[in-house]
Amino acid sequence: MRKLAGPLLLALAGTLMMAGCSSTKEGPDAYVVEDRSPEALYGDARQAMEAGNFTKATKVLEALDSRYPFGTYKTQVQLDLIYAYYKMADTASALANIDRFIRLNPTHKDIDYVYYMRGLVNMQADSYLFHELLDMDRTDRDPENAKEAFKDFEKLVKTFPDSRYAADGRQRMIAIKNRLAEYSLRVAEYYIKIEAWIAAANRAQQILETYAGTPAVEGALEVMVQSYEELGQEKLKQNALTVLKATYPKNSLAD
Repeated sequence: MRKLAGPLLLALAGTLMMAGCSSTKEGPDAYVVEDRSPEALYGDARQAMEAGNFTKATKVLEALDSRYPFGTYKTQVQLDLIYAYYKMADTASALANIDRFIRLNPTHKDIDYVYYMRGLVNMQADSYLFHELLDMDRTDRDPENAKEAFKDFEKLVKTFPDSRYAADGRQRMIAIKNRLAEYSLRVAEYYIKIEAWIAAANRAQQILETYAGTPAVEGALEVMVQSYEELGQEKLKQNALTVLKATYPKNSLAD
């Protein structure tokens, strides 16, 4: 698919931002949930979700949750709300409902799904729509949500190894590990830029110890070679260079 031109992308981003803001306003055109039976309301919510109208679905589900907190659909309503909030990229509401569900239903048959959704929501919070649209590299952004997502998927695969979501959770853990390693490498490279050689070497060493097997390891070894050279630590430099040559023989420093 061809990439959109820059001005068009910016216009699209502005439109999406305005749409996102306007959708949260309450006014005469806001969706009003009628006073109907729980069965009828839940039917409306499911129909809206199937049609992709998650704004309407959340309104109905929220009304159903508040009007019939002990009704037949109470648990399913909460699960559907989690998914609907996720689809709307409403991270705060999604996480609040997830944590409430885990607290109130720790042994529910679908608790593995809830932990899976928590990981997805945190991954979603770690990404940024407009940076992706504009093809901007933001691996230097705060990885706090990525760390939380990793913990969520780790909880899923360790506690529920046979879950239908476990395999996907493991794959996502690999992607998150790569993202966290890349972030640490950016930090190490920043230390190089300001000539904080000890901090750079220590950060690079942390990558080798914590994120072994990730693409960032090659860059970390390069940082170590440069840092130890600047620090006059010839033995440590040669150790790092030996590992670099053995692991990445095509690296320019391996010549």
